[in-house]
Amino acid sequence: MNYVSFIAKKLYKHQDGTQGVSRSAIQIATVGVAIGLAVMIVSVCVVLGFKGEIRSKVIGLGSHIQVMNYESMYSMESKPVVVNSQLMKTLSDVKGVRHVQRFCTKTGMLKTDNSFKGILLKGVGPEYDSDFLSQHIVEGVLPNFSDTTSSNNIVVSKIIADELRLQVGSRVYAYFFENSIKVRRFNVSAIYSTNLTDLDNNLIFTDIYTCNKLNEWKDNQYSGAEILLSDFNRLDEVLTQVVSCVNRKYDQYGASYTSASIIELYPQIFAWLNLLDTNVWVILILMIGVAGFTMVSGLLIIILERTNFIGIMKALGASTTSVRYIFLYFSSFVIGKGLLCGNILGLGLVLLQKYLHVIKLDPTSYYVNTVPVALHLGYIIAINTATMLSCMLVLIVPSYLIARIRPASSIRFE
Repeated sequence: MNYVSFIAKKLYKHQDGTQGVSRSAIQIATVGVAIGLAVMIVSVCVVLGFKGEIRSKVIGLGSHIQVMNYESMYSMESKPVVVNSQLMKTLSDVKGVRHVQRFCTKTGMLKTDNSFKGILLKGVGPEYDSDFLSQHIVEGVLPNFSDTTSSNNIVVSKIIADELRLQVGSRVYAYFFENSIKVRRFNVSAIYSTNLTDLDNNLIFTDIYTCNKLNEWKDNQYSGAEILLSDFNRLDEVLTQVVSCVNRKYDQYGASYTSASIIELYPQIFAWLNLLDTNVWVILILMIGVAGFTMVSGLLIIILERTNFIGIMKALGASTTSVRYIFLYFSSFVIGKGLLCGNILGLGLVLLQKYLHVIKLDPTSYYVNTVPVALHLGYIIAINTATMLSCMLVLIVPSYLIARIRPASSIRFE
C-alpha cells in the first residue's frame, strides 16, 4: 500500500473531539450519496418494471408483428388475406421468430336484457399461444379454439363482464352489422383481466372458425398472422426481414400483404412508455448532482479543517499532488460507504415492493394494480459506476484549493 492511500485511510478512520465539524460533513456527504443512489436504483427498477409489464401485456394480446391485408390499415373493418401453411412456414423460418399464429377479427355488439356493449371479436385457431391469456384468467377455463367447428364459446374481459353483469356460464347474444344483421348466441367460458383498459374494454376471444363464418370469408382467408419473437430487442431487425418476405406481394384473390410492429399498432402506449425514460434521465441527473454537491461541500470543509495537517505534510516534503491524492482517496472512502448504504436501501425497497407489493396503483390509469419493479444487474452496476466517477470528477476542482495552502502560514493556523 503506498503512503498516500495509507494516510487517507488513517484520516478517514481517525475520530477525536476536534473533528466534530468534519465528521458531520462526512456524514452529510455519505447520506447524500446514499439517498441519491437509492433514488436512482428505485427509479430505474420501477421504469424497467413498468415497461416490461405493460409491453408484455400489449404483446400478449397483439403479438410482436402482424401480417395483414394492406387495406386493413386504413379501414374500420378487417379485410381478408390468405394465410396458408406456406406463408406460415415462410414467416416461421425468419430468424428470431418464435411462433406464428392466425387471427380473425369482427366488430359487433353484445346485448343483454339491460345493457349492450360494442366489441371486437377476435378469432384464434388451435395453434394460438394461450400462455399469456391463461395467466390472466380470473374465472372459468379457456375453451378449445377450433378452425373447423364452432363452439359458440367466448372469453370476455372483466370490464365487459362487470358492465353487462355476465358470469361464467352466462348466455349472451352478439349482433354483427355489415350488409345484413347477424345474430349469434355465445356462452361465456372464461373471464380475463389484463388491466389494459384500452384493450380489455372491447376485446373478446372465440374460435377462428366462428369469426371467419361471420365475415363470410373463404376457408383460407383470415385477418392476418401474428408473429411472436424470441427477443423484443430484435423487433426492428425481424420486422425488416418480414417486410422483405411479404410486403407488396399478393395472394390468390389479389389482396396485398403488409406488416406492422406492435409499436406501430399501439403508438400511444409505447409513446407513454418512452416518456418514462425521459423522467428517469431527469431523476438520474438531479440525484447525481445532489451527490456531487454534498461531496464537494464535504471535501471543502474537510480541507479547511485539515489546513494544519496539509501544511505539515508539505513541510515534510510531500508534493501538492500527493496531498491532493490523499484527500481524493479520502473522498473515495466516503463515496464508497455512501454507495454501499445506497445499494442496501435502494435494493431493499425494490425487493420489498417486488415480493410484498406495498405500493398499489389504480389500474384504470396505470394498467397495473401495483408498482412493478424489475432488477437488472447491468443497470445497477452502471448507476454505481456513473455515480462514483461523477462524484470523483467534480472533486478534482475543489482539491486544487490545497495548492494555495502554504506551510509557513498553515502550520500556525488554528
